[in-house]
Amino acid sequence: MAYNDIASPAEVMGREITMTRNLLDAIANSFSKFGRAIMANSAGQRRIDRVERLRAKSDAELAELNIKRDDIVHYVFKDIYYV
Repeated sequence: MAYNDIASPAEVMGREITMTRNLLDAIANSFSKFGRAIMANSAGQRRIDRVERLRAKSDAELAELNIKRDDIVHYVFKDIYYV
């Protein structure tokens, strides 16, 4: 006696839906990772831009802000790094 193992249309449709969901989840995760990388880069760039703006100031302007020229980088990154 031969046995046929034929999936019902509902089973086939269920597998296709699961495969499609997995594919869409993978694509969404890729975009999410890319977005987080861009956000991290832009936050770092803002800090670097701030360092450059402070370095462009005169010593008198820095003194008004209570920042020494040697401490500019520490001042900008003090919430991230402890030196």
